[in-house]
This record gives sequence, structure tokens and C-alpha cells, in this order.
Amino acid sequence: MISLEYVIAVLLVVLLPGTGVIYTIGIALMNNFSKVVFAALGCTLSITPHLLATVFGVASILYTSAVLFTVIKFFGVMYLLYIGYCMYTDKGIVELRAEDKLVSNYQVFKNGFLLNVLNPKLSIFFLAFIPQFISNTSTTPMLDMFILGIFFMILTLEVVLIY
Repeated sequence: MISLEYVIAVLLVVLLPGTGVIYTIGIALMNNFSKVVFAALGCTLSITPHLLATVFGVASILYTSAVLFTVIKFFGVMYLLYIGYCMYTDKGIVELRAEDKLVSNYQVFKNGFLLNVLNPKLSIFFLAFIPQFISNTSTTPMLDMFILGIFFMILTLEVVLIY
């Protein structure tokens, strides 16, 4: 089921740094390794709703509904602007002092999760990417898509932690 072609394609996609990698590297520059793990887990687990949407066909509805896609993009942009505003107004972030405001593991996880879950491009990506690797003769295409998506998530987590 998981072919060599799929592994190579996933590695090529995952090795290109995206918002999750940038967020995790930012956390790594200012915190300890446990915070990096929570950031990577948040960014990786946020793939789950997109994967489930693809598996159950909701992503196709999202793809065909310009209004719904625009609404989700709007919320994603608003969240990114909020994160940017928080970073802009945080005076201790540039000085890298340990005695400044501590961020909880939950907050790091939540921010990483929201960063990717509000990205509608992931649903479109999964809708276009994963079905290409499902055999026409498969008797369980939904299960196959789910397994391929879980494999994608595992490789994503590993690569983000390596970064």
C-alpha cells in the first residue's frame, strides 16, 4: 500500500519548510527541546482534520464552494495577523531572556495547531495528493487514504523535529 513512490513524494513535500517548520524553529530558538516537541506535535496533529476531511469527502465540498473556502481563508488570515500582532507587541522576544514571560506547553501546542488547522490549502493538497496513490482495485480506499495520511503525519513530525 505505501509504495516507494509515495515515500519519495512525501519526503519531497515534507522537506520543504512551511509555516509549521518556521513556527517550530522560532520556538526552538527561544525555548528548550520540550517546547519544540509540543510545537511540532501541534503543527503535525493539525493535519488530522484536513486528512479526515479528505477521507470523508468534505474537502471536495470545500474545494467547490468558493464562499466556504474564502471564509476559512479569512479566519486563517485573521489568526496569522493576530499572531503577528502578538509577536510585534511582545517586547521580550528579541532579547531572549529566560526571566521574561514563560509560555506554557499547552500554549505552544495550541498556537502550532491553530497555525496549520486554519490553512485551507492543506485540505486541497490532501484532496489532490493522496488519491493519486490509491489503487483503482482497492476494496478499502477510505482506509488506504487514512493510512497514507497517517504515514504523511509521522514523516512530517520526524522532519520537523530534525529541523
